[in-house]
Amino acid sequence: MPVKKVICTSETGALIKFLAEKHGALVFHQSGGCCDGSAPMLFQEDEFYIDENDVLLGHIESVPFYISADQYEYWKYSQLIIDISKGRGSSFSLESPTGKRFVTKSRLFNEAELAQLQLA
Repeated sequence: MPVKKVICTSETGALIKFLAEKHGALVFHQSGGCCDGSAPMLFQEDEFYIDENDVLLGHIESVPFYISADQYEYWKYSQLIIDISKGRGSSFSLESPTGKRFVTKSRLFNEAELAQLQLA
């Protein structure tokens, strides 16, 4: 089974599906700081501009997940695990009105996974 650079919990997956039904095509972007800290942000696909400085990590629940190239350099040896927590974040992300917010957890890839990803 191929190693995935980004995954989500089942509870997160259910929230993503709910938001996709409500808002249509979506896109994730791992924020690099500023106003919302470093947080995964979910937007309607046509409301967020992806440029050549963004790296596609993969898809969760068929939603593309991007991270800026600068942030990728910090995270490339880790698998990002997108989870949710109770409480409203101070963001423009689509989950804000639900009383939940997306959070990023991570774990380091092991040597076999790094070799498979050709990062060793």
